[in-house]
Amino acid sequence: MSAVIVRQLPASRVTAFAPVQVLSDPSVEHFQQHFFHPSLPVIFPRGQFADLPVLKHWFQPKDDTLLRSSAFTLDRTHLLGPEEIMIPLELTSGKDKFQRFQAPLSMFVEWVWRASTSDVTDRLYLAQAKISDLPQRLKDDFPAPAYVTRAGKGDIYDTNLWIGLAPTYTPLHRDPNPNIFVQLAGTKIVRLFEPDVGVDIFKRVQREVGTNASAVFRGDEMMVGQERELLEDQVWGDRAGNNTTSGVLGHEAQLDRGDGLFIPSGWWHSIKGVGEGITGSVNWWFR
Repeated sequence: MSAVIVRQLPASRVTAFAPVQVLSDPSVEHFQQHFFHPSLPVIFPRGQFADLPVLKHWFQPKDDTLLRSSAFTLDRTHLLGPEEIMIPLELTSGKDKFQRFQAPLSMFVEWVWRASTSDVTDRLYLAQAKISDLPQRLKDDFPAPAYVTRAGKGDIYDTNLWIGLAPTYTPLHRDPNPNIFVQLAGTKIVRLFEPDVGVDIFKRVQREVGTNASAVFRGDEMMVGQERELLEDQVWGDRAGNNTTSGVLGHEAQLDRGDGLFIPSGWWHSIKGVGEGITGSVNWWFR
């Protein structure tokens, strides 16, 4: 039987985030039995995904002697081929301006190179780009891990790419399917809540702003304005977790290059890219 990762506190106030357990046995069978079927989050053994082709092909060190995350950038030679590749981008300007649009991958790559060497006020984020929309030569960089193809029925609903310059932010939400989230460059912190705790936090914010937004989709209202500020404060700020009625502690995972996290269906989570330089991730939704 796997260790229970939920702790009950004597009072309703949540005082900290417990670290997500690291998988002790990397076998698919152990993951399936102790985490996939019981729907419990887990960090895969550190560096488990370091051999994915995308890590080597998409992200190149700026300096061969510096392999820290902030020393990486996008590999223009590999990414910019003869075809025009359109990708979804998010543009954030200050605290109140947010826009989504489609643009050529070449434009984003050049922005990353320029922004990594000079100060920029506007932030571009490649968010939820479907791997299935990429040309085959780039799709080949994302083979599905055995945990995705063998732990469940082998059904992959979607594979998505996320790239930006730290800091990056994904608001509190839940996924309709199990999710394996792999860090390709940089560092991200993931905070997770059990389904009943997460919905309590989300509904509280909805009541405060007087809206009824979706908890699944990355809506504009979650990215700027009052709702963003309240959600961020509930998860990351002074009010983080303090208003849960069950007294259940939240959970936190730090992911570095080559690390991966299993996020069960229905578990609420928010993600921040931290540190300096480029941050990149890929996720598989499957069952």
